[in-house]
Amino acid sequence: MLIAALVLFPIGSLVWTALTGTPDSLGHIARYVLPFTISTTFWLMLGVIVGTGVIGTFSAWLVMTFRFPGARLFLWALVLPLAVPSYLSAYAFVEFFSFTGPLQESLRAVTGFESARQYWFPSIRNTGGAVLVLSVVFYPYVFLAVVALLKLQGNRLVEASRALGQGPFGTLVRVLLPALRPAIAAGVVLALMETLNDIGAVEYLGVETLTFTIFDTWLSRRDIAGAAQLTMVLLIFVYMLVLTERWARRRQQARRGSSERAGPPRQQLRGVWALLAILWCSLPVLLGFGVPLWVLGGYAVDRLDLLTDADLHRALLTSLQLALGAAALTVLAGVIMVYTLRLQAGPHRGLHLIVRFASLGYAVPGTILALGLFVPLAALDNLLAGWLRMGLGFSVGLLFTGSGALILLAYLIRFLALAEGNIDGGFRNIPLARDDASRTLGQGGLMTLLRVHLPALWPSLSVAALLVFIEALKELSATIFLRPFGLNTLSTFIYDFASRARVEETGVACLIIVLLGVVPVILVSRRIAQEPR
Repeated sequence: MLIAALVLFPIGSLVWTALTGTPDSLGHIARYVLPFTISTTFWLMLGVIVGTGVIGTFSAWLVMTFRFPGARLFLWALVLPLAVPSYLSAYAFVEFFSFTGPLQESLRAVTGFESARQYWFPSIRNTGGAVLVLSVVFYPYVFLAVVALLKLQGNRLVEASRALGQGPFGTLVRVLLPALRPAIAAGVVLALMETLNDIGAVEYLGVETLTFTIFDTWLSRRDIAGAAQLTMVLLIFVYMLVLTERWARRRQQARRGSSERAGPPRQQLRGVWALLAILWCSLPVLLGFGVPLWVLGGYAVDRLDLLTDADLHRALLTSLQLALGAAALTVLAGVIMVYTLRLQAGPHRGLHLIVRFASLGYAVPGTILALGLFVPLAALDNLLAGWLRMGLGFSVGLLFTGSGALILLAYLIRFLALAEGNIDGGFRNIPLARDDASRTLGQGGLMTLLRVHLPALWPSLSVAALLVFIEALKELSATIFLRPFGLNTLSTFIYDFASRARVEETGVACLIIVLLGVVPVILVSRRIAQEPR
């Protein structure tokens, strides 16, 4: 109940702040800013739906349905863009598509043009550019969901379709797509949640989304009540996505439960069709992972002297401390939630509802979490500091907002679902007979957990901790809002330089985040590749 209360606390405080604010605080924004930002957010989300849906679904269908050179490699390589934070991809794409970037340099070399006035080249700093960047970063959510369902989906309908004369594409459109709709919807919703959470990429690309407007209203206009009222609009988007994701997962589990045989039969591709399949699968990997690695790696090589930068060392140490703390807290909270449900003798709807509420944090953008935590805890900080100064005669400073405690709490709320999902999967693999045997030998619930379950749960616990650790290293939205003066993480260190148009000085920091992010992606990819084909 305490964990669920922590998750719901920032939402409740935001509602209170929004209700206590005056309508005038939102008047100007509602009249002149909100219509444009809502429209921009809508078109951005629509573009991400199309981009991630098409790339993720078609790529998964190719690698799972056909045999062609590199198909097994693409099965895990197509997940690599998840290792790159969206804001780093935005920085890399701006450089890649710039006048001095490789594309325009190659164009001028071929055509003989010397000036930008002599030809037209599309700009990446607009809504279309943001759609491209976010689509090639977030499509793996759809890819993973579709691959998982294709592995378990019965293939009788596919075989019947081919026996009736339908080709592979006809089978995809008429048979597989209707069956894959829940998986596609679940993946697209996750991509949209990440889109709403993003602030670094859209700001750098000059796209004013609803999330960025909240950021600007709070920090630039100093209007906390107006920002809280704006978050109510964003929460409508978020909870519509949560409902859609819940529906899609229920439908996906129903499909899995009725599956009879693993995966559709594969056909061999040769000639031009094999080449087209290779090109299609290569393009999102090159754009989503290759371009950021090439650009940011180039920055790092050019400025290797920054390896000795004391500010970078402090930011890295702070990031490691916060990420390790978040991993430990979320794993502990996840074990408490899942094991509490396991200890119940029968179904307990109240506890299941509490666990569901405690898992909603992943759906709340970091901007909303930060605003919901900062407003009440800043007031509590000032109250405590004033009472201690007047009553006891000494000052302790700001205990919550003056340290990294708020950042750690935001990470716990946001990434708890990652830990809980992996730990729940680990507990499901442990038969209940072990609990009964332990109690027969006189062990209580706590000792059964420590002596029986934790050793068997070590793989699940380590994966959960690693995933939370990497996500905490990459998190930007909540960290920007909640960091006290003088505290920098790797993500905010990069953001500060990028906001001053000095991205090239962050190459080493960017490369550290990307290389660390590859670790959990490789774990996920190996798990996919090792599944029976």
